[in-house]
Formats: sequence, C-alpha cells, structure tokens
Amino acid sequence: MKKFVVTITREFGSMGRPIAKRLSELLHVDYYDRDIVEAASKKLDLPVSVISNEEEKDTTGFFEMLFPLGTGTSDRQSRIFQAQSGIITALAAKESCIIVGRCSDYVLRDEPDAFHVFVYADYKDRLANCMGPLGMKEEEAKKMITEVDKARNRYHKRYAKFSSSDPAHKHLIINSGLLGVEQTAQILAEIVQMRFKDDGWLCRRY
Repeated sequence: MKKFVVTITREFGSMGRPIAKRLSELLHVDYYDRDIVEAASKKLDLPVSVISNEEEKDTTGFFEMLFPLGTGTSDRQSRIFQAQSGIITALAAKESCIIVGRCSDYVLRDEPDAFHVFVYADYKDRLANCMGPLGMKEEEAKKMITEVDKARNRYHKRYAKFSSSDPAHKHLIINSGLLGVEQTAQILAEIVQMRFKDDGWLCRRY
C-alpha cells in the first residue's frame, strides 16, 4: 500500500480515540496521540504537564478538558502549537501513520497522501459511551460532552480558522454509533486500503 497518513478529529464520547487506535492495529501502522505531547515537551524544554495544560487534550479531568488552551500566555500556547505542527509534519513525512487531534487535519491540509476523518455519534450514544467505557456519572457526562466539544472547537477555530467537523475540510465523516468501535475501525481500514492501494494490492489484508 502507498504511504498515507490518516488524521482523526472527533466529538467527545464518540470513541474516536479507541477507533483510531484500533485502525492503526488493522493497518499495521503507528498511532500518535500523547506521543506528540511528549515530543513537544522535549523540543520546547517544558514539562509534559505544561504542554498538557495548554494544548488540545481529552483526559477525564474536567478542568483540563474545559480549558484545552490552558491558562498560560497566548505566546506560549502558540509556541506549543507550532512545535506540535512541526512534529506532526515530520511524522507524516516519515511513514504511514494515524494522528489524533491537535489540528492535524489543518497542519496536513496540503499533503496529497493525507486522509482526514471526523468521527461523531448521536448524543444518546455518546452519553452511553461516557457512562459505560469512560465510567462517568450521568451529570458529569452531559457536562463534559457540552463543554469539551466547545473547547475543542474553540481551539481548532483559533488555529485552523474552521471547525473540526467542517465537511469542506474532511474526506470522510462517520457515525461511530451505527456499528461501534470495532466495525467502524474495520470500515475505515477498508476505505483507507482502497484509497491508497498499489496496483495488484489485495484489500482486506487484515
């Protein structure tokens, strides 16, 4: 298969991260998420905790989820974004991979071998995922869904100037609630295979 990079942006509770991880396993390529934070930490000589507090993230800590741009200076936030952008560009140039979030769809917008995916789900499915796999109580889950989506969109619009769900900047938008993590990842794997296959390459190798 030809070299490729898949960027995954997602709604909170849509299970976009587990889907991205499973997709990387099906396609036998690396998956990058928190690795980008660690690399930016080394590049800027800043603690990982500082990077985490000032960049887009999705942990279970409500304060950090609510303020993905952190509470630091705009200059430091921009330096972190630029550092992560350079890391994302280098990863995409090196080998096929899956990259989650961090405006990777914007950073790699001009890459011909990039495939941009947005994962969403109906509210009831997202709520069920938060209360099930993510282990949240109902009121916490409702608050997180609302606030995290707002925070992520603010972050994305600040740097990319468009929403992370904007169909004009996506190759594929998929509802993960229809089939769940495993089958959604399998569908994405097959689409990526068809999009980037070499002549004579057999689909569904996984």
